[in-house]
Amino acid sequence: MVAGLELRTGKELKRIASELRRMNDPELKKRFSKELREAAKPMVPAVRKAIREIPSKRRYTASGLRGRMSKAVKLEVRTSGKDAGVRIRVDGRKMPDKEKSLQSYMEGVKPRWRHPVFGHDVWVQQPAKPYFFKTVDRLGQQTRRNVNRAIDQVAKDIT
Repeated sequence: MVAGLELRTGKELKRIASELRRMNDPELKKRFSKELREAAKPMVPAVRKAIREIPSKRRYTASGLRGRMSKAVKLEVRTSGKDAGVRIRVDGRKMPDKEKSLQSYMEGVKPRWRHPVFGHDVWVQQPAKPYFFKTVDRLGQQTRRNVNRAIDQVAKDIT
């Protein structure tokens, strides 16, 4: 589950990253990554909060499904390559075996979520409880402005 932020153009970010490599200024590269990370940082606790608030018959615990999903939320900043950008994701690789795609089922990205009832041979279909995209959409516009501001600042410094 990944949410990418659309910037003015991906070409602009690639151009800045290319210019930073050419300049070979480690401090400026570090500052650029830090500013991009700071711009998108408020989304991480918001997504974690949305996960904790997913309706359930059980109370929230850090070791439960919602707790494990919450711990899997991460922010990625890449300033080079074809995947340059800022991403918020609930990383299935951080989930235990056999739970690596549960965040997609919970969001409703994957169509059907079936599981056995604990202690029985009966299977039930569980409805999706969307949490991710509605949270990211709500914060997206402000975060996009913050990221673009960071890009503008670094673009001024390299020209």
